[in-house]
Amino acid sequence: MDDLDRHNQRLATSLAAVAGFVDATGFIATGGFFLSFMSGNSTRLGVGVMTSTSDTEVAAALILLFVLGVMTGSLTGRAAGNWHRPAVLMLLAAALALAAGLATAGWMLAAFLVTAFAMGAENTVFEADGEVRISLTYMTGNLVKIGQRLAGAMTGRPRWAFVPFFALWVAMVGGAIAGAALWPLLGLSGLWVAAAAALLLAAASYRLEISGG
Repeated sequence: MDDLDRHNQRLATSLAAVAGFVDATGFIATGGFFLSFMSGNSTRLGVGVMTSTSDTEVAAALILLFVLGVMTGSLTGRAAGNWHRPAVLMLLAAALALAAGLATAGWMLAAFLVTAFAMGAENTVFEADGEVRISLTYMTGNLVKIGQRLAGAMTGRPRWAFVPFFALWVAMVGGAIAGAALWPLLGLSGLWVAAAAALLLAAASYRLEISGG
């Protein structure tokens, strides 16, 4: 986050909110699995090995589709060159729309898997030189950076350096609150909201690239 301009910091924060929204929706829909937070699913996988074959299979499938999403997002971004971010965001929007359509048609497991794929792809929006620069769908790394920046502020480093990472965390929590709040009204159809948000962010990113931002 430190080396991003304000426009891209806002884009990253918005994507964290989308991830929180999707994760809360998926967590409720699946009864305790995550569609963007693979550390949680890795724990579910480990516990499932000893307690539940079905839980093991679901967790493993979600993790696999997430990794495939990262691979596809990375390859899409590299193929798009200077249009890396808009291209990956369009992939994200398309995948979320497909997941929403599958959910509407009653294909729930397929919807969950495609959503995990989409969240994997989201993590490559800010990829550079083959490495992810910002954690968008998991907050542990950002919380560590908040703690590091606060410690730095106590030893003479910039006082407000923690704010961009704190904003990411707040955005994810806020997105999760919104997802949980809309669940009684929309159910898994809330994925259409996430798809629309991703499409708007793709358009904003495209305009930013056009303007040279």
